[in-house]
Amino acid sequence: MTASLVTPGSIIAKEGEHEQGEGTALAGGNIVSTVVGYVQVGEGAISVSPSKPVVEPAVGDTVLCEVVKLNEKHGEAMILCVEGKPGSLQPQHLYGQFFVTGLVDRFMHQTSDALRRRDVCRAVIKDVKPVVRLDFRERNDCGVLHAICPSCGETLQAELDGDWNVKCNSCTYKSYRALADNYGAGWAELDQGASALNNAGKRWGAAAEAMFAKGPAGRATFIAADVREDGRERTYFRFEGQAGGRGGGRQRAAPGTRLFVGGLPREVGTDELRDLFKGHGDMTDCIVLTDDAGVNRGFGFVTYAEKSMAEAAIKALDGHRINGRRIGVRDADDDKKKGRKERKEPEGLKLYIGNLPFTATQDQLKELVAAHATVNEVILATGPGGKAKGFGFVFIAEKDKGEAVVAAINNTEIEGRNIKVDIAKAKGGKGGKAGGRGGNRGGEAGGKSARELQALREEEEGGKKRKRRSRPKKD
Repeated sequence: MTASLVTPGSIIAKEGEHEQGEGTALAGGNIVSTVVGYVQVGEGAISVSPSKPVVEPAVGDTVLCEVVKLNEKHGEAMILCVEGKPGSLQPQHLYGQFFVTGLVDRFMHQTSDALRRRDVCRAVIKDVKPVVRLDFRERNDCGVLHAICPSCGETLQAELDGDWNVKCNSCTYKSYRALADNYGAGWAELDQGASALNNAGKRWGAAAEAMFAKGPAGRATFIAADVREDGRERTYFRFEGQAGGRGGGRQRAAPGTRLFVGGLPREVGTDELRDLFKGHGDMTDCIVLTDDAGVNRGFGFVTYAEKSMAEAAIKALDGHRINGRRIGVRDADDDKKKGRKERKEPEGLKLYIGNLPFTATQDQLKELVAAHATVNEVILATGPGGKAKGFGFVFIAEKDKGEAVVAAINNTEIEGRNIKVDIAKAKGGKGGKAGGRGGNRGGEAGGKSARELQALREEEEGGKKRKRRSRPKKD
């Protein structure tokens, strides 16, 4: 029978025609190949001789590998070959795993502080099952054999400089690697003693600790934009409209052209805001800010090409009602100017009403207060999604009846809850609960609220929202 090359799974005979030999297995009444090799028949048995011998790595073997994955405390390397055992590896032996504690005889904060992807290394096999486990720390000839600069791609040279033991001769990159003795010698078996540059057992200096303290972001290395030093002018890519300096946020608008729009209903988005304001001039930017879930946060910004357009929009739309809610429109930078126009509150004496049931309505509050004074307006405070906050404000026409109204309805019951009533404190005033609870709403109506100030800060930072601190899980 002529020898032919087969692959794993190839049917080479029917069961019973020949005896099963090496490199074969029974499957569905057939004899199939389990390796890549050549079919041979001899003495009634059929077998497959591997084109390359199959290598079975064992504990204690030395391998050459390439780092392909790095996590904080562990990583993975692709095994290129087993030294002294030429042949092919089975799929379950193609990759080996390692831990940060097995890299070098020195405290490492994370694996990327001693290795980088594409580093070629020598390692010792510590375990084979259930997965291959590698160790770089056991012998001085184990560790990094070849490394390239992540900035420019040049081969790194071994040279001790304080905390760092490798450097790039083409750029200013310096770093640390868990070096093997014959680092930089290729595949040659040379003893150059490079492992002595690992500073085994020593503490990190101030330079390294300062970098480690910045976290993973501080360790990041970016591709160099340009490493030429031939006198030609350097040009760097920049997104259209991107400002210089830190953050790369939106280009700063001319004074008086950017407007803050507050009090937006939750169903209003950027497109709806643009449609509302486009009739007053050419807009250069328009956005409604949202939270992580994409929900409208109740405010946005509109920027016009000229100040006169922004002023026309303020005059026409400040106090405009959208779906029953009155929006506020003002110069986003007017807190830096003197004599700015204050937004007017409804007329009358302002009463704070707290401890309300979340189902309370404006009509209920109006009916309650109307028995004692003339009600000009009722406002119920709401949070994200229009959810009631449990308090509100009532404006009455007779300013001299405030104390009498408070005495008449304070601690009265609405849907089983005893409400709290007091005269709301003026903006900036000091006082009790009424002033503290009502101060936020009063500030929003007159000056800038805490939410508005936060919105302005976020806009300056490019509209990026600060991440919330994670809370510890309860047991």
